[in-house]
Amino acid sequence: MRKALFAAGAVLLLAAGPSLAQQKTIKIGFVSTFSGPTAVIGNDMRNSFELALDHLGRKMGGLPVEVIYEDDAQKPEVGKQKTDKLIESDKVDFISGYIWSNVLLASLKPIVDSKTFLIIANAGPSQIAGELCSPTVFSTSWNNDQTPQAMGTYMNQKGVKSVFLIGPNYAAGKDMLAGVASTFKGKVVGQELTTWPSQLDFSAELSKARAAKPDAIFVFYPGAAGVQFLTQYAQAGLKGTIPLYTAFTIDELSLPRQKELALGVPGAQQWVNDLPNEANKKFVADYMKKHPGMRPSFYGAQSYDAAMLIASAVAATKGDLSNKAAVTAALKKADFKSVRGDFKFGNNHVPIQAFYLQDVVKDAQGEFVLKTVATIVKDSQDIHHQKCPMK
Repeated sequence: MRKALFAAGAVLLLAAGPSLAQQKTIKIGFVSTFSGPTAVIGNDMRNSFELALDHLGRKMGGLPVEVIYEDDAQKPEVGKQKTDKLIESDKVDFISGYIWSNVLLASLKPIVDSKTFLIIANAGPSQIAGELCSPTVFSTSWNNDQTPQAMGTYMNQKGVKSVFLIGPNYAAGKDMLAGVASTFKGKVVGQELTTWPSQLDFSAELSKARAAKPDAIFVFYPGAAGVQFLTQYAQAGLKGTIPLYTAFTIDELSLPRQKELALGVPGAQQWVNDLPNEANKKFVADYMKKHPGMRPSFYGAQSYDAAMLIASAVAATKGDLSNKAAVTAALKKADFKSVRGDFKFGNNHVPIQAFYLQDVVKDAQGEFVLKTVATIVKDSQDIHHQKCPMK
């Protein structure tokens, strides 16, 4: 009798096996800033990640998806706490997001030590592209200095002979200014790093820039700081006097507040909303339909790509995420349609991609929008990949 019951139980377990397997959920943790002045960035990232899930039918590899969003409050210690929670308590399969380089660097070690797959949707500290690269860490954005390197190249093309650099004193700010200096062939006549994120008065820095009499000023200030800087640049009488070049200071989130102040200020970016590929057209159109009166930013585009990259790996491994080597190989293929067009991963899992010149124009409705003007560089690979032990 006991044998019969055991056999019957085994049959039931075998029958239940596939059903239980089908109930597995892909768990993703998403760390970003959802409170305070920079929440507009985190919200755009979340909106875009959610749109990608909509386009995927809310499934990856046929399995349902659960996303746990955590607010880092733009503080490294808070970001690490939320990251630890996702790994230890929620036991997520993937972690994505991260706007700020200092928050990401504070959170990196527990992610790598736990072998949790990390898909960075924005932050690009040089250490992660170099000596801290990891088989389980990928980026759908860029290394911090790649975009300003493209702008340095463009300033060379414009015949700029001298530049004054201004940016915030944290990991990304230092990388950005170093990136410009690495490709700019003229003279850097001055550099100012300001207190981040609390400082929003740039009068002293602008006075120093004026006194240095450069051909141009380069600035990096994301979010609200970028709005304040452009306002004070104009108030100081520098607009139309000393040309301004930038990376990340003007985007679809800040432009509605910057308006005329952003006219005539060129920027560099690896994604602009008018890129003509089909994936991007669908992304932008559906985002604007789902969120009337709003346009997605590059933060959102990178987050959309992060979701699609994860989905491509889940599908390729048929949901078996226990085989870390197979998941890594699938992620490295980048087998999905990116909204930025074609790209491939370098040995450090940072994209090798094009960077474009963007400018601000008025559209037919009189609204200020960003427009792709030209391709500055093709197949750009960050300079730190040589320090990455992965070959």
